[in-house]
Amino acid sequence: MSASPARRAAYRVVRRVFEEDAYADRALRSAVEGLDDRERAFAQQLAYGTVQRVRTLDYAIETLGKRPVRKLDPPVLASLRLGAFQLGYLDVPPHAAANESVELVRRAGLERAVAFANAVMRRLAEGIRPLLDGLPEGPLKHSYPDWIWDVWRRDFGPDDALSLMRAQNEPPELVVRGEPPDGEPTDIPGAYRVSRVDERALAEGRIWPQSRASQLAALAVGSHSGERVLDACAAPGGKATMLQGDVTAVDVNEGRARELEANVALLGAENVRVVRADARDLPAELTGFDRALVDAPCSGLGVLARRPDLRWRAKPLPELQLELLRAVAARVRPGGVVVYAVCTLNADENERVVDESGLAPDPTLAHEWPSYRHPRRPEFLLTRPDLHRTSGFFIARLSV
Repeated sequence: MSASPARRAAYRVVRRVFEEDAYADRALRSAVEGLDDRERAFAQQLAYGTVQRVRTLDYAIETLGKRPVRKLDPPVLASLRLGAFQLGYLDVPPHAAANESVELVRRAGLERAVAFANAVMRRLAEGIRPLLDGLPEGPLKHSYPDWIWDVWRRDFGPDDALSLMRAQNEPPELVVRGEPPDGEPTDIPGAYRVSRVDERALAEGRIWPQSRASQLAALAVGSHSGERVLDACAAPGGKATMLQGDVTAVDVNEGRARELEANVALLGAENVRVVRADARDLPAELTGFDRALVDAPCSGLGVLARRPDLRWRAKPLPELQLELLRAVAARVRPGGVVVYAVCTLNADENERVVDESGLAPDPTLAHEWPSYRHPRRPEFLLTRPDLHRTSGFFIARLSV
């Protein structure tokens, strides 16, 4: 037999993520070229689920296969991870998961490892579900690094930490803005929940995939026509193209700045001008803005459901965030507004950065969006994947 096209594509993604440090979404994009919609969807489910659950899968492989994963050849390990994910988390016939995983080993030219892979897959088929069911609640069972579990327990308590881990192992809702699609309106004006993205409408710039929380961050800026507005970390441009007024959208990375320019053009945001620069060292003429948005780089602990590999590469960045916030605030006129928004759930990168900035929070923000009021700091907003079914964002509106 031969492995299915979806499994071959997922296998390539898993190998690229863990052997080449590739981003899962980019690796998937190239791996599924030529597949039909059904195969693409299955390939994504397999690849993303395997990357997401890899800590738990490796534990099962080591426990039942009785060999440390670090000693396995990369092609063998990738095939076992894919098979273990199907056996542990999907309603896939065990023989299909086992046989096709072994076939992936054979296709990699590792005939000597076929018998071993076959034996491990048989043990996984028999024992992985009881093994997973018996794991204690915590980061091993839900496949997170210990440090994320520690941060969430500190900031939210153990019950909410578990709730966040479970929520971000589930597929996120799919939301678009733009031309009203065949979808369900949400609590964010102009945001629609859909079952699939209309690729033609996307290619024509009539819609844009963007979570409700991300759209909320742009709306919190409250920009108006006639104002000068700075978006300091703007790529790929979802928020920048929502802003009103004369918008200067900045990004430091050349590739991301090009992507930003392309998306601004695609979406017809003629009020947005793109500048490639470091927001901490902007050209002298970029000053006196009425409003600014600092969507700073962060650990991304609020978007782990959407980016399956991020939990394994995430790092808190409070020092960089504070530098950016202070630098951008210095470019806003006295009496102006800065919105600090980050897609993470970590007090070190959220409220503590604002507290250290010395800027005064605007308490009216939470009155405008009471359902997203921060539970401990009501002057801020905090969206949570487990409570609000959208990305996790911290949002503060600050007076200069």
